Amino acid sequence: MASRKLNVLVYTGTGTTLSSVRHCIYTLRRLLGPNYAVIPITETVLLKEPWASTCALLVFPGGADLGYCRVLNGAGNRIISTYIRYAGGRYLGFCAGGYYGSRRCEFEVGSKNKAMEVVGSRELGFYPGTCRGGAFRGFEYGCEKGARAAKIVVPNGAFPEAGKLQPEFRTYYNGGGVFVDAEKLADQGVEILAEYGDDLDVESGERKAAVVYCKAGEGAAILTGPHPEFSAGNLSRQADVAGYDDLIESLASDEAATTDFLKACLMKLGLEVSQEASLVPSLSRLHLSSISHEEVGELLHSFGEIITKDDQGEECIRGENDTFHLEKPETRWSLVSLAGALDSTNGGKDAIPDPSKLVKRIVSHDEAWPETKETPYFNHSVFYSSLEEFRQKDRQAEEWGNIFMYGEVVTSTNTLLEKNSSLLSKLPTGFTLAATTQIAGRGRGSNVWIAPAGSLIMSTVINHPAHLGATRPIVFIQYLAAIAIVQAVQGYGRGYGDIPVRLKWPNDIYALDPTADDGEKTYVKIGGILSNCAYSAGNYQVVLGIGINTTNPRPTTSLDALVDKINADRAKKGQPGQLPKFRIERLIARILTRLEVLYGEFCRHGFSKELEEQYYRSWLHTGQIVTLEAEGGVKARVLGITRDWGMLKAEELRNDGFGGIPRTTGKVWALQSDENSFDFWKGLVRRKV
Repeated sequence: MASRKLNVLVYTGTGTTLSSVRHCIYTLRRLLGPNYAVIPITETVLLKEPWASTCALLVFPGGADLGYCRVLNGAGNRIISTYIRYAGGRYLGFCAGGYYGSRRCEFEVGSKNKAMEVVGSRELGFYPGTCRGGAFRGFEYGCEKGARAAKIVVPNGAFPEAGKLQPEFRTYYNGGGVFVDAEKLADQGVEILAEYGDDLDVESGERKAAVVYCKAGEGAAILTGPHPEFSAGNLSRQADVAGYDDLIESLASDEAATTDFLKACLMKLGLEVSQEASLVPSLSRLHLSSISHEEVGELLHSFGEIITKDDQGEECIRGENDTFHLEKPETRWSLVSLAGALDSTNGGKDAIPDPSKLVKRIVSHDEAWPETKETPYFNHSVFYSSLEEFRQKDRQAEEWGNIFMYGEVVTSTNTLLEKNSSLLSKLPTGFTLAATTQIAGRGRGSNVWIAPAGSLIMSTVINHPAHLGATRPIVFIQYLAAIAIVQAVQGYGRGYGDIPVRLKWPNDIYALDPTADDGEKTYVKIGGILSNCAYSAGNYQVVLGIGINTTNPRPTTSLDALVDKINADRAKKGQPGQLPKFRIERLIARILTRLEVLYGEFCRHGFSKELEEQYYRSWLHTGQIVTLEAEGGVKARVLGITRDWGMLKAEELRNDGFGGIPRTTGKVWALQSDENSFDFWKGLVRRKV
C-alpha cells in the first residue's frame, strides 16, 4: 500500500500563541485544501508518533521559540532534522518558527527589559546564520502595540516558477527577525525570497532579508520574519493601539499580493496550491426531515424537556457543546432569527470565530421534504426514493434513515451528535446526520480538517443495548460499518461489483489506485470510520461517522475515479455500457440499508462466522508480516481478528526455517491499535493469547 504525503502538520504545542495558530491553520486550509489535510499537532505527536512518512510540510507558527526549545531540544529536533535533511521533508517557519529554524537566535539584545532578551544557538540550523530581531522596535508579548504593516520587496527572479508577483506589498509584522548576512550564504543553499522595504532597527548586513529559502540536505525550509499568513479580515479592531485601523486597511489593500506571495512560497516547497484560495465556508442551516413527514413532529415532541426559550421566545436546545435554534420553514427568515444569527458570528474579540460557539439553526420540515433550491447539493427526493428501493432488496432494512438531518456546511457530524449528550439521548437508532462540507471534521486522536465538497459525510446513531455489551461488544460495530461500505459500493447497482475497494484494519477504506500502472497493486485511502460512544438509559449510544471520497478526486482518489477507470477499460476492450457516476444521496441510502441488516444479524448471533467471512473477503491483511517492536522486533504473521474483542491476531515467526522460510514459534499475539497513531502498525498495544 503506497504511503502518500498528504498531511500538513502545524505545531500547536508549548511556545505557540492561539492567535498565530488560528491564523496559520485558517490560511493554510484555504490555500492547500482539498489537496492536503492541515492538522494541528503537539510536541507529544512530534516526539512519539510516526508522522514523518505522511507529512508533506511541517509548519511552526508564531509564538516564543524558547518554548519550542524547552520541549523539543534533543530528541524532538533530531526527529525534525532527520525528516528534513534525510527524508526530503519540508519546513515552514513563521516569525518564531523562523527564529527556531535558524542556527542562532538574537532577540531584543541590549533591551532595557532583560526579560525580553533571548540569545543562543538553535539546534535545527536550517538557516546557517543568525535571525536577529525584532526587526522593528516596539514589540510587546501578548498585545498588538508592536504590530505594523511592514513593506516587503520581492527581488526579481525569486520565484521564476510562480509567474508575476507584485514587487512590493505590505504584510502583517509583530516581532519577527531579519536573516543576517543572508546574501553571503548562497553557497550554502540560501536564497533571499523577500526583503524588508523599511529601515530596520537592528543590523542586518548588506540586504534586509525578511524571507529566506534554505536547502537542507535532501529537504528544504522557508523561514519568515513577517506574517504573510495573517489575513486582514481576521484581525480585530484595537481601540487602545494607535493607528491599528490604518494597519488593517493597509493590509486589506495588499491582501491579494500577500496571498500570491505565500502561494509562491508553498509552491517553492513543492506543494500543490489551490488555484483559487477557497474561503473557509460559513455554517449552513440543518434541515430535519423524514420519509414520513409526521415523524418530524413526533421527534420534536420527544425533545420537550431539553427545549428552552430565549429572550425573544425562540425555541433552543442548549447542548453541552453546541446551541441549536429550532426554526420552522415559514419563520426562518424572521428578523429575530436573522439578528440572532448575526449576533452569534460577531461576538468576541477574535475575528476567526470558534465554530462551536456559533448557533446552529435547525429547520424542521414536517409537511414536505426540503426543496432542491434549499439544499442544492443534496436531493432529498433521491435519498428517500433510494432508501425505499434498497429496502426492497434488503427486506430486513425498515427504519434506519427514516429520520434524517442534512447541512450543507457543518462543523462535524460526529461532534454535533456525540458532544451534545442531552440531544443524543433523544435520538432513535438509525437517525442520520449528513453534510456536504465539514470545517472541523474529526479523525483519529485530535486530528481536525476541512472535508471538501464531493465527500460522503455522515454520522448514524446506534443505541446498542447495554445487556448485549458482553456478548456483542460495540468494538465490532466499526467492522460492520466497513463491511457495509464495501457491500454498498459494490451493490450500488448492476456492474459495480468490480469496484476495487478494500478494508484496512481497523477502520479505513482503501481502493486500488486507478492512476497506477496496469498490473501494479497500489492501494490508497478513500474513506474512514470514526466510532464514538456514550452511555444513556441502558444503552451504549454509538455515533458512527463515515467519510468516503465519492466525487472529489483529491487528496487521493475517489469512487468516481474508479468508475472512470472501469469505463475506460471497457471502452478499450470494445465492451458496451458505461457505469454512471455515484450519487451521494443514493450511496448513503445503500450504506444505511446494508448497515441495518448487518447490525440486526450481529445483535441476533454476535460476530458470527458468516460476518467474519464477509469481513475477510475484503480486507488487505491476510498473511501480512508485521514487526512487534515492543517484543524486540520479532516478526509476526497476521491471522485475522479475535472473535471476543475484535483485536488483530498474529502468530510469531522465527527466521530459521528451512530454506530461509519463516516458521511459527507457537506464540500468538492479540494486537490493538491505540487509535491515536499516524500509522496503526506503529502504535499497537499487545497482549499474548
